Amino acid sequence: MTGGGMPRIGVVVITHNRRDTLLHTLRRLEELEPRPPVVVVDNASADGSPDAVAREHPWAVLVRARVNLGGVGRNIGVEALDTPYVAFCDDDTWWEPGSLERAADLLDAHPGLGSVTARILVEPGGREDPITAELRDSPVPAPAWLPGPALLGVLAGATVFRTTAFRRAGGFSRRLWLGGEEELLALDMAADGWWMCWDEGMVVHHAASPVRDSSARRRLGLRNTLWTAWLRRPAGGALRHTWWVLRSAPFDVSTLRAVLAAAGGAGWVARERKVLPAEVESGLRLLQGPRSRSRARRYVG
Repeated sequence: MTGGGMPRIGVVVITHNRRDTLLHTLRRLEELEPRPPVVVVDNASADGSPDAVAREHPWAVLVRARVNLGGVGRNIGVEALDTPYVAFCDDDTWWEPGSLERAADLLDAHPGLGSVTARILVEPGGREDPITAELRDSPVPAPAWLPGPALLGVLAGATVFRTTAFRRAGGFSRRLWLGGEEELLALDMAADGWWMCWDEGMVVHHAASPVRDSSARRRLGLRNTLWTAWLRRPAGGALRHTWWVLRSAPFDVSTLRAVLAAAGGAGWVARERKVLPAEVESGLRLLQGPRSRSRARRYVG
């Protein structure tokens, strides 16, 4: 809360056909003190999710999308809030008590900070997500005032954004839909002059839903990372990233379909291509080594 009692931070949850998991997440959010305003964007679920939310959690704002909007549903959720900061969580993640207040304090204290990403604990068991080491040891050069390691990528379900920075970058892309959609947003925020960091003291819990199509998610993730590379990186950087992505992915039908889908978007990618500032591309080159060694960057499953 601010000194005047207005909430500093709201939460947006997107969901699709994961009623039980979603209700568990909302119970966790309801227990937070103070309880933040929460917007649930239901992406055309057919399992009764929106009615269950309306019945069991009437305190949450519910948006019923007529079609599955993917990550763009988050943009709609942000528009339903009037808080200076917005936290996202997926329907199978939830914020640990105190983490949202910590994020708001960091954003209050550092006007140039566009987002803060939390440490992710995988449930059951509470082990650190494999991507933690990559974020904690980020080699991206940072100004002295930045309160944590500088990032050039975020995890949507574990990040708090400054609302103005999110909106200025255009939010999540309709083209990418879902699967690695955060990468383009983060690069556009960096190009706009915003800093992003990771914070050890903020925690998000992730209990992966069994209701998921891993093959489709990998296919979309591959397609989107290829599109992002060619949308924003100079030719040399895009070529190197493409080579690394294809070398790290298994040679199977999903990979082939992803490459064909990426190639099919070549026309609009060329039209919308906008190369990053040199300092951002330099940071991406520094990240290539850690990312190539990261267990979280394998396009398998």
